[in-house]
Amino acid sequence: MEYKSNISYVIFLSVVAALGGILFGYDTAVISGTTADVTTQFGLSEMAKGWYVGCALVGTIFGAAVAGLLSDFIGRKKSMIIAAVLFSVSAIGCCLCIGMNDLVAYRIIGGVGIGIVSIVSPIYISEISPAKIRGTMVALYQLAITLGIVLAYLINFLILKNADTIHFESDFFKWVLNDELWRGMLGSESIITLLFLFILFFIPESPKWLIVKGHNDKALGIFRRLKATDEGAAEELRLTMASIAGEVKSEWSALREKGIVKAILIGSAIAILGQFMGVNAVLYYGPDIFADAGLAAKDSSFATVLVGLVNMLTTILAVFIIDRVGRKRLIYFGVSGMIICLVAIGCIFACGAGGVLLLTFFLLYIFCQAISISAVVFVLLSEMYPNRVRGIAMSIAGLVLWVGTYLIGQFTPWCMSTITPAGTFFLFAFMCLPYMYIMWKKVPETTGKTLEEIEEYWKKQ
Repeated sequence: MEYKSNISYVIFLSVVAALGGILFGYDTAVISGTTADVTTQFGLSEMAKGWYVGCALVGTIFGAAVAGLLSDFIGRKKSMIIAAVLFSVSAIGCCLCIGMNDLVAYRIIGGVGIGIVSIVSPIYISEISPAKIRGTMVALYQLAITLGIVLAYLINFLILKNADTIHFESDFFKWVLNDELWRGMLGSESIITLLFLFILFFIPESPKWLIVKGHNDKALGIFRRLKATDEGAAEELRLTMASIAGEVKSEWSALREKGIVKAILIGSAIAILGQFMGVNAVLYYGPDIFADAGLAAKDSSFATVLVGLVNMLTTILAVFIIDRVGRKRLIYFGVSGMIICLVAIGCIFACGAGGVLLLTFFLLYIFCQAISISAVVFVLLSEMYPNRVRGIAMSIAGLVLWVGTYLIGQFTPWCMSTITPAGTFFLFAFMCLPYMYIMWKKVPETTGKTLEEIEEYWKKQ
């Protein structure tokens, strides 16, 4: 029997957790507006400049690696609080830092926060959401990432625009908003981080984590707030307790079970393959790619803004349809479109064309990826693992995802110069094929199923 849920409360909790996604996107994108000034002020070489841009990713990989263990040990809520503290320390530290080494250290601290929140926030949302809207709620996290990216671009633009027209009397504000703008850009994140940290104290712990730890009474109290009836709360408690009743006590022993190993391998495969289909290459190197196609600097910058807007607006669409259309159908539609667009972009580069035609296919490509792999990946990873090992298992998949992100960031410039832009995009198109095969043959449709039903599927594998 399906019981009603307190949807408004579920949405509130999901939005709070999704604020971590805004910080994720903001922290990732805000760096773009600071690179030139930081390079000039500290006299950075090309290698040092690359390290400044990419150092946060080192922290992100570490954060993703420990996030699962951390959230399984101290809980989802406390893990998000730790991430919020790290974000706050990073933002304030970057604003007030003395030298380049301090700046890099604070960027790495922020990266650790990104890694933790990228794992824990989707898990939390997944565990408090009813099956019929779980995809929509978790997809809010991806929407928050795109919103954070656009917000960072906007704040950078406003700070830069007003630096010459608004002059502050305060020495501090003059320092960070007139003289050294990069400090204001990086420090502006502290407003969102402190808000995130404050609100986290007013949300409950994940009831499913509480049950795994034996705190059934506390879990029942939270289920009563999530469900519209006491009967629904009692049934949710019963189902979760039943799902872990026969499980081994050691999470590490559970990770060696055949079905769980298979789920982790499949989740890791779709996580890393998604990075080699060109998504982050376009987001990270958009201006360079458009410049290679012959667009002027202003045109390439404007094209990048369009990419960010299409990415965000399409994610909004995905949030509303993911639970209606289904995870796998979105993947089939989106990845098929990605292949067509990537092949077309490769052909355009091979023919030496560009301009409006190239931009059109880039925007279509962004639309296809945003409505499919980007919207679905965190949803699938947050719901495909059993209750007892969800944190550790998703941390493994998340670690693989971030390693893939690091590799694509490092090797895209090499591919563009060595195998040409055309060859690079043909390679991205080819990498879509194994992703599509795995989703078709190895991943079950999870739309509308409870976490316990999905867990039973993997146990039978």
